[in-house]
Amino acid sequence: VQLQASGGGLVQAGGSLRLSCGGSGRTLRSAALGWFRQAPGKEREFVAAFTWSDSTYYTNSVKGRFTISRDNARNTVYLQMNSLKPEDTAVYYCALRRRGTAEVTSTISYDYWGQGTLVTVSS
Repeated sequence: VQLQASGGGLVQAGGSLRLSCGGSGRTLRSAALGWFRQAPGKEREFVAAFTWSDSTYYTNSVKGRFTISRDNARNTVYLQMNSLKPEDTAVYYCALRRRGTAEVTSTISYDYWGQGTLVTVSS
């Protein structure tokens, strides 16, 4: 399984970006996929994910601003990010859990990782 994250870039505070995560080697339909981010000098942290029941779950700091979604026809999962803040600046990673019931917020639950895409939000 290979995951490819894309869509990062430089945006002003208050702006929007949409990240994409494409998969090869397996379908992402109903996949237990999540987004994480890592800011410089900080640990990788959970952002959003599909749960085992295919509902969505977000960290508190992005609730109401970010949306995780799927396009099964394109075998792609998206992270729509609105009202971006400078503190959202990080490298964003998509990741896949083989065990859908694993803890969605923990990095150790994920077996496959994309290469990351950089999001920079200027103030």
